[in-house]
Amino acid sequence: MKRVYAREEFCAGCKLCEVHCAVAHSEYPNDIIKAFLKQKVKPTPRVLVEENQPVSFALQCRHCDDAPCTKACISGAMQKDSLTGVVTNDESRCVGCWTCILVCPFGAVQRDAGGHKVASKCDLCSSNGGLPVCVQNCPNGALVFTDELWRR
Repeated sequence: MKRVYAREEFCAGCKLCEVHCAVAHSEYPNDIIKAFLKQKVKPTPRVLVEENQPVSFALQCRHCDDAPCTKACISGAMQKDSLTGVVTNDESRCVGCWTCILVCPFGAVQRDAGGHKVASKCDLCSSNGGLPVCVQNCPNGALVFTDELWRR
């Protein structure tokens, strides 16, 4: 299964991956200005840049083979697609118990900052059917989308 891997030696900490992720999951997925200025609740990214100088890197769901969030989810909202391996969260089924947040070994599941009482996580931009927007828009090539474990 393809996953997003971060090459921290190329990450400048610019957070463009966060911006493009937030816009892609907003009410205005093709308009950066409208997404941040016209949407009532500001869009939130599903990828976060961790900055621990001198190293920065993007942190998002690793779509674990074992996926502890899917086992911990009491409502069945967190599901792993058996064909693609992508772990998704059905927000309409999420009850906001935050168990998935507690069990995620990477801290990649977070509370939706948009005021909804649901969990939020990277979905590999599965709705656009191609390359995740964070990878597409990284100016330094710090994010790689591949089905092989990234090796330096």
